[in-house]
Amino acid sequence: MLACSLSIPFAMACAERAERGSAPVATPGSQGVPDTVVAAPRRAPADTVDSLASARRATVMDTTHARALAAKPKATDTTAVKDTSHRSAPAPRIGPKSGDRHPAFFGIDSKLDSLWPVKGPAPLPGSILPSRRIVAFYGNPLSKRMGILGEFPPNVMLAKLDTEVAAWNRIDPAHPVQPALHLIVLVADAAPGTSGKYRTRHDSAMVEKVYGWAKSRNALLFLDLQVGQSTLQYELPWIAKFLMRPDVHLGIDPEFSMKHHEVPGKKVGTYDAADINYASKFLANLVDKYKLPPKILVVHRFTPSGVTNTKKIVLDPRVQIVMDMDGFGPSWMKLDTYWRDIKKEPVQFTGWKQFTKAKNDRPPTPRADILRLWPVPLYIQIQ
Repeated sequence: MLACSLSIPFAMACAERAERGSAPVATPGSQGVPDTVVAAPRRAPADTVDSLASARRATVMDTTHARALAAKPKATDTTAVKDTSHRSAPAPRIGPKSGDRHPAFFGIDSKLDSLWPVKGPAPLPGSILPSRRIVAFYGNPLSKRMGILGEFPPNVMLAKLDTEVAAWNRIDPAHPVQPALHLIVLVADAAPGTSGKYRTRHDSAMVEKVYGWAKSRNALLFLDLQVGQSTLQYELPWIAKFLMRPDVHLGIDPEFSMKHHEVPGKKVGTYDAADINYASKFLANLVDKYKLPPKILVVHRFTPSGVTNTKKIVLDPRVQIVMDMDGFGPSWMKLDTYWRDIKKEPVQFTGWKQFTKAKNDRPPTPRADILRLWPVPLYIQIQ
């Protein structure tokens, strides 16, 4: 989950090292949130533990296009994108001087604009998208550094979620907000662990605890998988007991899918269309078996190789796929990433990552600018 750009090959892993030591596991009831489950046990079986020491995140560089950009610009350089339908207007531009002419915005590059909305199956009854916008707080309650979900006590975090929901409802009342919590339930690790798969599973008590927080706000719960050297085929059955609930959905993170046995955090991982199709079919089968409303599948992306063969992703009315621009940096850099990895490779719906730390988003992209994007993101993830 990094920010990358055609113009600056700079990215750092945004899911940082989890807190080490004996950090207590908060119980919902003690924070003014309904207490629906008991606290997580101190010890659990080897392969289902509360991870108090997850992956040590290394700096990861996206060097895509770095050599080309270092060369002398040519007439065909992608830092100036021609728009033949607006010959009298300044050409669209990417990079730090793009300003209002960035082709990620609506009306700047008509050829790309015309690719959206994607032609696909009509939404089934009970579908959340495209009539609503999802605003999700992301992280893990055992770490203050992996996202806003775990940075604050639950009652404070949920109050901040209320504020964020109100802000989006105010600026775009046409898309009422559906709040959500996005929990990293499978954390990629820098060590093989007892499983040898370079990932740590959280136990069911943690999921139930965060699910209780979500229920207190009529929010969705997303369960996020960082598979490490494991696979979706191996990990999805483990969380099926939660996904069979109508308000629990799925997130998958290509960054930490190490198909060639690399150590997570040392190299950016990848998923292929075949992986996404597998996850989609898994969810669709649950929808049929348990008579559920359509599921949402969030796929994080911030590099060209993060998701391969996007044209082969199969759309299914039982599963709504969100390609989430999962990066940080100054606004122009995030716009570059959105344009390159999301807008130019249409799948179905789109998302946008916002960070709360100034060191990550420098400065945060204004909500009004996010609403100028085309397609307009209907999933907003706050880390």
